[in-house]
Amino acid sequence: MTLHEPMQDDERGAATVAGLVERRSIDVIPDSERHGRAAGQFTLWLGANLQITAVVTGALAVVFGAGALWAVLGLLVGNVLGGAVMALHAAQGPRLGLPQMISSRAQFGVRGAVVPLLLVVVMYTGFFASGTVLAGQAVGRLTRLGDTAGIVVFAAVTAVTAVCGYRMVHALGRIASGVGALAFAYLGVRLLERTDVGALLAHHTFSAPLFLLSVSLSASWQLAFGPYVADYSRYLPRQTSARAVFWWTLGGTGLGAQWSMTFGALAAAGAGGAFSGHEVGYVVGLGGGGTVPAGALYLVIALGKLTVNVLNTYGGFMSLATGVSGFRGGRTVSPRARAGYVALVMVAGTVIALLGKDSFLSSFADFLIFLLTFFTPWSAINLVDFYWVSRERYDLPALCDPHGRYGGWRWRTLLVYAVGVAAQLPFLSSSFYTGPLVAPLGGADVSWLVGLVLPALLYGVWAPAARAAGSDLPRVSDPAV
Repeated sequence: MTLHEPMQDDERGAATVAGLVERRSIDVIPDSERHGRAAGQFTLWLGANLQITAVVTGALAVVFGAGALWAVLGLLVGNVLGGAVMALHAAQGPRLGLPQMISSRAQFGVRGAVVPLLLVVVMYTGFFASGTVLAGQAVGRLTRLGDTAGIVVFAAVTAVTAVCGYRMVHALGRIASGVGALAFAYLGVRLLERTDVGALLAHHTFSAPLFLLSVSLSASWQLAFGPYVADYSRYLPRQTSARAVFWWTLGGTGLGAQWSMTFGALAAAGAGGAFSGHEVGYVVGLGGGGTVPAGALYLVIALGKLTVNVLNTYGGFMSLATGVSGFRGGRTVSPRARAGYVALVMVAGTVIALLGKDSFLSSFADFLIFLLTFFTPWSAINLVDFYWVSRERYDLPALCDPHGRYGGWRWRTLLVYAVGVAAQLPFLSSSFYTGPLVAPLGGADVSWLVGLVLPALLYGVWAPAARAAGSDLPRVSDPAV
């Protein structure tokens, strides 16, 4: 079977449960199965960002010392910059019809791609865990089972939903975007009633390091979506406008994240210690005293987290399957293997959530910075290759052949990636490590800028030879591919 051939009828029947479970996984989506519109990316990413973890991320900018005004502006800059990079990845989905990380084989080699893939799985598991802590609190209080039972229940529901796949994910996005928009509008009104926002924004003291910290928090949030964003646009028709996919994705993720993060920053600035460490309780207390009962707000929090946690679980399954197939071969995943991969992500994330639920806020901040360090170089390499070096010319069957055009390991790319990671360390500021160049910059963390620019330049310098080697290939937007 080639990468383009559809599965046989017996495979379809085995992979389908009453038409509910997605048949495809890491194989190319045939043109006959493409569907949807670019506008669907807006609701998916709006729903994925209108949720409690984004609120916490916005609050961190204030918790770490930034004033409300500059925190909100810094978060806006980071959401625009990081969201633009993330949206460029989304535009790859309709062209390739493949999960995001399998395209890394064109840069890193069929087997060499396992290096960023392993880190991506760590990312998915970490975000699953952090989201499950907050959602588990909501489920535990909604059901009166307690936080621990709430975490386990929420994780199980996430896994079952992720097994269903692509259509279920987008359906959740549509529901979560509508419910989340209504809930956050209501919570915003309640916040304005309780807090003198004008007074909070009147403090204009500017600190460059704290402003850059705010930018880094939101930029890292957006960049962390990059390794799986094309997973959710790969079913779009091949000829879908790349500009439309870019703008609908950026609009949804930018608006959703900025809305949630602004709410979090203002809530943290107004509530102080009453917010930090008690995020779910504060949000419910803020809104539950009005016309909306507390139970409804707990349900909204759980729904928002369910949407993004399904993304993390589904992406984790895709990444594990991609990594394994690079060594074992194979282009399809059986229903049993699919369930096994999903269960592995769920169990690992749940264990981390249960162990770390009492020290979540500080651990999450460090995790965000960790992610930014390792994924900006990958993002830079992947985007430069797709848009500049290869210019959408890929040998799709060779992505599954370690002896083909892309080889098993592309050591030069791996070296560029390692240099990109290492170059960030002198500029990195975190609780467990602070680079020597942070203090001369006034404490500002600019590591993510270094991680984007340097690998892009290095890869762009040596890789044009690869463009010439692949000039015989048609563009992947050609329906004949």
